[in-house]
Amino acid sequence: MTESRNAGQELQGEILNTVRKSQDAVVDAIKRWAETVQSITPSMPILPYTSQLPKPEEFVANAYDFAEQLLASQREFAVSVLHATTPMLAPKNGNSAGKSGSQTK
Repeated sequence: MTESRNAGQELQGEILNTVRKSQDAVVDAIKRWAETVQSITPSMPILPYTSQLPKPEEFVANAYDFAEQLLASQREFAVSVLHATTPMLAPKNGNSAGKSGSQTK
């Protein structure tokens, strides 16, 4: 059991590492693209009320905070469902679920 858990964790680590590398490559490409676009376009005028809008970093942080809370809520729900169904899976009267010998006539 420990071997399969370690193998699973190792696989998850490899997947996360691959995802991070892919994300880094995408961020680098977007950064280069943004620098190129900025160098060839004229500066844009500042629009009214833009200072009142949330900054992109705040927007992302708020979205991920919400997603984190939602995921925690879903985890609690899954655990609650698991606990609610436990009596159904437990043997009745301390006997095993496969009572075949004493009840058949």
